[in-house]
Amino acid sequence: MTRTAVIAGQGALAPAVIAALDEPLVFALEGFAPDMPATPFRLERLVPFLDELLERGVQKVVFAGAIRRPRLDPEAFDPRTAQLVPRILTAMQSGDDAALREVLDVFEEHGFAICGIEDIIPELLPSQAVLSGNPTEADRRDAEQAANILSGLGPFDIGQGAVVAQGLCLAIETLPGTRAMLEFAAAHAGLRPNPNGARGVFYKAPKPGQDRRVDLPTLGPDSVTQAASAGLAGIAWQAGGVILLDRDEAIRRADAAGLFLWAREDSDI
Repeated sequence: MTRTAVIAGQGALAPAVIAALDEPLVFALEGFAPDMPATPFRLERLVPFLDELLERGVQKVVFAGAIRRPRLDPEAFDPRTAQLVPRILTAMQSGDDAALREVLDVFEEHGFAICGIEDIIPELLPSQAVLSGNPTEADRRDAEQAANILSGLGPFDIGQGAVVAQGLCLAIETLPGTRAMLEFAAAHAGLRPNPNGARGVFYKAPKPGQDRRVDLPTLGPDSVTQAASAGLAGIAWQAGGVILLDRDEAIRRADAAGLFLWAREDSDI
């Protein structure tokens, strides 16, 4: 029997993926357990873990949910996984994206096919559309500026989100995450040149050149609530490149808060 394994991280994405699959095997990196039953594994014993997947008939692997770089214990490596350490450490020096690609390469070298979210639940990645509200021309210009900022930051592997108001960047997403970015933007909303002008746009997009099978940016109802608390006009994102969880509830909250939700093509303005 061919099986699919889900490497589950934290957040609401992993449960959605698991529900869409037929009896998947669910695993989680030790220290990043999701709110569901999952068999833990350690990165220091990656090769024995891959052997176990093969023995259990796994041919496809899906990565779903949030994790951060684990702290590795040098004494916990088995001999075969230890041989991979130079490759992974070299990749980590180039950033999280390079490290993830190296891990994916290891999975593929062992015969696994890596499935992206769009292969399993394509409806989670909205195509071009305004889902709620109506962005003004000023909002559209702010979204364009935010998209340009994220594109320029891509080589630095910093983050997948930015807040722009009246053409000025109020915040970019870094290691602390989206909530921290939006709280920072709210605390500095007074820096907008015109207090009565455009309130600002929260924009999300994958990093340029990112492997879209893993670590796609994710939005959901909580993102809407946080953007509303920051006093922003709405949320825009790269159409087809960002996961939107619980779309109906996200739209309901946006409608209630008077925010727009816009899946934006790169050429839109």
